[in-house]
Amino acid sequence: MIQSKHFEVIIIGGSYSGLSAAMALGRSLRQVLVIDSGLACNRQTPHSHNFITHDGQKPNVISAKAKIQVALYKTVQFYNGLATKTIVSENGFEITTASGAVFYAKKLLFATGVKDLLPKIEGFDECWGISVIHCPYCHGYEVKSEKTAIIANGEAGFEYAKLIANWTNDLRLCTNGKATLTAEQIQILAKNKVVIIEDEIESFEHEKGNINCIVFKNREKISVKAVYHRPPFEQHCLLPAVLGCELTEQGLLKVDHLQKTTLPGVFASGDNCYPARAVAMAVSSGSLAGAMINKELIDEEFMK
Repeated sequence: MIQSKHFEVIIIGGSYSGLSAAMALGRSLRQVLVIDSGLACNRQTPHSHNFITHDGQKPNVISAKAKIQVALYKTVQFYNGLATKTIVSENGFEITTASGAVFYAKKLLFATGVKDLLPKIEGFDECWGISVIHCPYCHGYEVKSEKTAIIANGEAGFEYAKLIANWTNDLRLCTNGKATLTAEQIQILAKNKVVIIEDEIESFEHEKGNINCIVFKNREKISVKAVYHRPPFEQHCLLPAVLGCELTEQGLLKVDHLQKTTLPGVFASGDNCYPARAVAMAVSSGSLAGAMINKELIDEEFMK
């Protein structure tokens, strides 16, 4: 039961970044509400890596443990639901949820992540986060030296292939259509034994998300154990843009070094404003955001 409608800070998004911010604010004695719909973007990923002390842990185990720890700070409350409307009010912000509940806060933090726009390839969704991955620092060690494919093209594909070649020598660059690589890039890739495949992809053969083969529209197949892909994305939550927060050219929320957006009183942390998508990065930016929100509140209170 939520004991109040008025808070010093409301955090929209209760995954790694939001919970990290909530802990910093709870330890700063702030009245905080965390609103979360329970749909973490990595909910299909079996294990989280490259996060010291939690390496190899299941993502939902990390977040569940974090929530238990944050809940020990009695000034932090949780609301399970979806924030659907946010407006600037006389003393800060008014937030309405899908159920019609209304809450008020002096400061607002969006830790809402991004939504991946996955390609229309049969089997892709089922493999995403399991054997189709985006970050070698998060998952590359587990598929090192395996038969690996990259779905990308042009300059981005060339740079991606350079990166992934650090983890495996058995690498194919699938451009999913005519390659837009330069002649020099093609030569360099060939020199490094990266095979370029221009055939369009039809589907993935897999077992419970573990890929076995890429099937092309010409019915050719290649056997692989892992596929790398960086899909385009959009903001998971449109409320910051509706409020007037600026986005970068990449579609991320624009923040300064203190996690402040371009709208006074509104902060952002995690994947929605940071290109390096990893649990450790989300936790770090959330902790910073919590401290900076507390500092801004202190400055305002002290100078009254």
